[in-house]
Amino acid sequence: MHKTKEIKNRKAKFEYEFMQGYEAGLMLKGTEVKSLRAGEANLNDAYCLFDKSGELYLKSSYIAEYEFGNINNHETRRDRKLLLRKPELNKLLRKSTEKGLLIVPYRFYFSERGIAKIEIFLAQSKKAFDKRNTIKDRDSKRDLDRIRKENS
Repeated sequence: MHKTKEIKNRKAKFEYEFMQGYEAGLMLKGTEVKSLRAGEANLNDAYCLFDKSGELYLKSSYIAEYEFGNINNHETRRDRKLLLRKPELNKLLRKSTEKGLLIVPYRFYFSERGIAKIEIFLAQSKKAFDKRNTIKDRDSKRDLDRIRKENS
């Protein structure tokens, strides 16, 4: 089995407060899977939206063209359908419209069976003071780790 690294949207934890997580499958083309295995993807500008028929799509995510692909290579920023169970889709749709919550893609990874998955979260935007608290907590944790390392 291939050992692949996961691709994360690091900015998401700073910008949003995660409420509830979901694991979703993706409808991908073969060259997209190969690029994902090589770690050639980016979720920084990605977001999730429902279309008129109630399907959830991952938009603006970047998966690089496969290096050894031919004319059948995929588009790098195409919309990709997310695969979730109907009750999960209904719950996400209801919560995202009622409470003003967002659906944020957090990371691409491969399951134990080698299937490409994406972890998405129902999230709420952080306010400016929440971001300052996040920075303060991260700095204090870094300082504590540095002190522990010096003492050991």
